[in-house]
Amino acid sequence: MVFITSWDEFVERSVQLYRASPESTRHVMKYRHCDGKLVLKVTDDRECLKFKTDQAQDAKKMEKLNNIFFTLMARGPDADISDVTGKEQPEAQPAKKGRGRKQ
Repeated sequence: MVFITSWDEFVERSVQLYRASPESTRHVMKYRHCDGKLVLKVTDDRECLKFKTDQAQDAKKMEKLNNIFFTLMARGPDADISDVTGKEQPEAQPAKKGRGRKQ
């Protein structure tokens, strides 16, 4: 079990681990409210990578990691993940003209 302190290194090694054995790799998120800590674990039963944080801003980073894994699972382990972002930008919706009261 390896605790990695750098987020970028954790993401890079996690993606490498998934690409090496996509059928047996899994990732787990555990939040301990009493400690205020979030622990992310990626393992393939031979190698285990862990990242621990207590920073609220790391939740966005975790969302981006989830999107990377979703992309790899849906498109295959050889998929290009350079265009994966944390959240999709909502398209601007035109203003609706309703039948309501004029102001």
